[in-house]
Amino acid sequence: MSILDAKFVQGFIRMCNDGWEQGWHERNGGNFSYRMKPEEVEEVKEYLASESEWKPIGTSVPKLAGEYFMVTGSGKYFRNVILDPEDSICIIEVDEKGENYRICWGLVNGGRPTSELPSHLMNHEVKMLASGGKHRVIYHAHPANIIALTFVLPLKDEVFTRELWEMMTECPIVFASGIGVVDWMVPGGRDIAVATSELMKQYDVAIWAHHGMFCSGEDFDLTFGLMHTVEKAAEILVKMLSMRPDKLQTITAQNFRDLAVEFNVELPEKFLYEK
Repeated sequence: MSILDAKFVQGFIRMCNDGWEQGWHERNGGNFSYRMKPEEVEEVKEYLASESEWKPIGTSVPKLAGEYFMVTGSGKYFRNVILDPEDSICIIEVDEKGENYRICWGLVNGGRPTSELPSHLMNHEVKMLASGGKHRVIYHAHPANIIALTFVLPLKDEVFTRELWEMMTECPIVFASGIGVVDWMVPGGRDIAVATSELMKQYDVAIWAHHGMFCSGEDFDLTFGLMHTVEKAAEILVKMLSMRPDKLQTITAQNFRDLAVEFNVELPEKFLYEK
């Protein structure tokens, strides 16, 4: 058996390729991380090195002390993950203080984990605590339609959530807690990591203005499906706005309340404002 035969590794590689095929990862755009389960760490332990040097994360994530993550590499192309995973992705271990990491597997030709590692790990910490440990995936991509909307819609959680909810009936079911929006910030640093992790205390989706989208989920399917649903709703909205600036008919606030009852979801009233 090779480490590449492990089910979680296969799932990680497949999701990288699915994102590439959607057109969400131009050049080396986007990044992706997965918090491994203890039994998965045990399964691949023989392949994990422990002699590489510790390097600073750039932030502190004490609740993630001792955790292992599979992460895409900085400057690596999603399109190459399926062709040469050992060059493109890696497994890292977080130290006992949650301040440093070391590479245990992968990036065999050199390199480091994604430059957005502080954002990923801060969001992992927030979502792990908020979900009781269920959330394990953080996914960042550059879907064109959601980025386009950040130039024409007010950068407000309430506006983005409501407009995208109205595009497809399944949207309020798939992302019932809504969507958060981060104003434009320099990527890769602690400031944008803090801003995003604050939003992730409320939401599973955060949009970075003029940049892309962050999603969190319990597994690969749910997280990819969340990103896919939000971007499809954005595509419908872009098409609608290209036809005319207003809607002749739409899903109303009361319609959403009726839907919430039928599907047993809680939709925050702040998104059900009268237009």
